[in-house]
Amino acid sequence: MNLNQITLPALDVAASAAFYRTLGFRQIVATPSYARFECGDGGATFSVHAVAAVPPETGVVVYFEHEALDALVDELKGKGVVFTQDTTDQRWRWREARLRDPAGNVICLYWAGDNRRYPPWRIGDPTFRPATRTSPREL
Repeated sequence: MNLNQITLPALDVAASAAFYRTLGFRQIVATPSYARFECGDGGATFSVHAVAAVPPETGVVVYFEHEALDALVDELKGKGVVFTQDTTDQRWRWREARLRDPAGNVICLYWAGDNRRYPPWRIGDPTFRPATRTSPREL
């Protein structure tokens, strides 16, 4: 099995669609009550759908990985995107920046490199390491 699709609630689908296009996602479906987007790498998709009210804070965070995180955040700030947390190195070896979409859903833009799937504390064979991906920043 592979996770491919997640759907987020949206109070205003048009505003949410514009927000995700600003982040750089390609919109592939557009209706008044639903919008779907492709992620640039890996073939995954996500969507937003119209709701009358967004559920209260659930603790759910949607993560989008981008290798050139700092440059992306700077570019988005230049477009007026507001972040709730600037790029920060986390103790779990990820570099993250957080923001909210127009409906208030929490979005984390991050870069983790091999630490996303192969942190030093990974369960299993500790000697297994995939081919290292080049990182713009040593974490």
